[in-house]
Amino acid sequence: MSNAVADPTAVEYGHVEHAMVHFDDLDAMGILHNARYALLLERALTAYWSANGVALQNGQATTPDVFHAVREFAITYRAPITGTGPVGVHFWLEHLGTSSAVYAFRFHSLDGTTVYAEGRRAVVRLDPATLRPAPWTDTARGIASALLRPA
Repeated sequence: MSNAVADPTAVEYGHVEHAMVHFDDLDAMGILHNARYALLLERALTAYWSANGVALQNGQATTPDVFHAVREFAITYRAPITGTGPVGVHFWLEHLGTSSAVYAFRFHSLDGTTVYAEGRRAVVRLDPATLRPAPWTDTARGIASALLRPA
């Protein structure tokens, strides 16, 4: 019998990014401050999209899909993260609309055995000139399709 743990970055759907918890992310009790989860999720999503060519570079957007706003963020905490170091951030898309997207996410230990928190985040793509909802480009739809959870 093997004691090997399955690779937690190999998921059935979505993507796993490792995010680094730093000392200044911890609260006075030495656990990850609740507000930092949103920041770590943002960094994980940014790493994914940047690796796929959707980013801000030299002050310019590589695609208009960079312009979006968070409409909703909900999180449930399951177990505290009690120190510094990497943590797994598994995220996927539950819905991709014309101008909106709904992510689901889970923070977990690197070995995948502990779920620290889980939740959802809804975003709306905005036209940068009008700040009104605008459709995702075909490029973003292609990249996002890899994140969609199967029905």
